[in-house]
Amino acid sequence: MKKLIQGIVDFRKNLTQERRELFGKLAMGQKPDTLFIACSDSRVVPNLFASTNPGDLFVLRNIGNLIPPFSCSCQDDSAAAVIEFSTLSLNVSDIVVCGHSECAAMLALSKGIDTLSCPHLESWLKYGKEALDKVKEGLVINPALSESNQISQVNVLQQMEHIKSYPFIKDRLEKKQLRVHGWWFDIAQADVYCYEQNINQFVLIDEKEAEQILNRLST
Repeated sequence: MKKLIQGIVDFRKNLTQERRELFGKLAMGQKPDTLFIACSDSRVVPNLFASTNPGDLFVLRNIGNLIPPFSCSCQDDSAAAVIEFSTLSLNVSDIVVCGHSECAAMLALSKGIDTLSCPHLESWLKYGKEALDKVKEGLVINPALSESNQISQVNVLQQMEHIKSYPFIKDRLEKKQLRVHGWWFDIAQADVYCYEQNINQFVLIDEKEAEQILNRLST
């Protein structure tokens, strides 16, 4: 807590006039172009590794970067509400699902959890079970990874499918008004990877990959 309080003091001291003007404009409303879905893990900081400014991202964070499929959305409507608001009200053009390495949620899926002490966690993680089952059945994207990291990558793809199960998302995808992307953050290397469907791999977003992604987005 001490670090947070000191951070607020430092923020006020170092806030430039340009930044003050930015926040002044943002007070009038927001217009992010991307919904960014990430894990609650404290080591995953989207605004840091994506170098974004306030107002750039509409962010949903939860344990395991999970999204209930449309058929279950009435049971857990918080994530569904975020998807609705960001697409129907904010009109975002892109949705990014970002998993990460060494994810405790994926490890819990793999190794099991204490259902007596963490009943809510157990209930929430059911939305990641399909990824676990697929890895157990032999689906592998990168065999060099640990089992929990393999589950984490497959889970990104599974949550993308969950998002696409929402009728208003399907409609916007078909009209090419929306794109859904899968990213994966390697904490140890501070590297971000993008899923490339044509080769079924997560590819490092370096300058070359970034150029290819941007070219696709412009067509």
